[in-house]
Amino acid sequence: MNNFSYLQATKAKEATGAKRDDKSSAFIAGGTTLIDLMKLNVENHDQLIDVNMLPFKGIEQSNDGLRIGALERMSDVGEHKLIVEQYPAISQSLLLAASAQLRNMASIGGNILQRTRCPYFRDTAFPCNKREPGTGCPAKEGDNRNLAILGTSDACIATSYPGDLSVALIALDAVLTLENAKGKQRRVPISEFYRLPGKTPHIENTLEADELIVAVTVPKAEHARKSLYMKVRDRASYAYALTSAAVGLDVQGGTIRSARVALGGVGAQPWRSKEAEQMLVGKPANESTFRAAAAAAVRGAQPYEHNAFKIEMVQNTLVRALTEVAAKG
Repeated sequence: MNNFSYLQATKAKEATGAKRDDKSSAFIAGGTTLIDLMKLNVENHDQLIDVNMLPFKGIEQSNDGLRIGALERMSDVGEHKLIVEQYPAISQSLLLAASAQLRNMASIGGNILQRTRCPYFRDTAFPCNKREPGTGCPAKEGDNRNLAILGTSDACIATSYPGDLSVALIALDAVLTLENAKGKQRRVPISEFYRLPGKTPHIENTLEADELIVAVTVPKAEHARKSLYMKVRDRASYAYALTSAAVGLDVQGGTIRSARVALGGVGAQPWRSKEAEQMLVGKPANESTFRAAAAAAVRGAQPYEHNAFKIEMVQNTLVRALTEVAAKG
């Protein structure tokens, strides 16, 4: 690792004001991703700005919905009674992630900003358009088993967000509150926060260099209360999703009144499937409907040599998730 300076900020403006740019400076909370990337020389920062003293905590329910402070730890949020009962997909997505030790350290804001696990991005011996724009994407012809089949481009086929939480958040229409160096806040739907790779895979989201994630808000809804997160992976713990599905259903009299569907492990970003949702709403809550929705969700998928299996796997994951949540009434 390169030498770097360390600043422990006690106020938001102190933290955001000290951030020069994304290359030379970085915010640090739990550090569970950032330190790894610095050890690998994927990220090289001259300054780390510790934001743990900032007042971005709290888990609260209001008339508008759930508010989670960005500095809350994954384990605290995942185990919180309100979230377990009213937003189960969020709880499940957190408790199925990483390990207990990492969940105790990692922050909600940091989880939302975690970077791809593509082996070519994380190994500086290889070219990578996400790490060094214009150098190429060896994953297309190489080890692409864990990479994306939806939303990719010629420049990048990585699952840019490899985690679980944002899949649940995008399914439940979450909104991020961001704050800049002037203290000005803006609200961004998480569905608009991540960027597809296109020709600029190194630009992963809409966060400006001097902005921090302050909080996450999730609207109250019946499909949020009747939601579920299902994850398929190589082993039962401490593994990233090969495929996952976050779903929410409001079923009345056997008919689906509203539906939310998002997929993980298969998209260049957490993948909200409006196509699947359209196939569900107004239809009977049965296997035939669920399979039609799953087929719609992967329409347009572009698999590569080692990840074509994900097309069938993610459909089965989605059907299982929908079946389980519908059975709970």
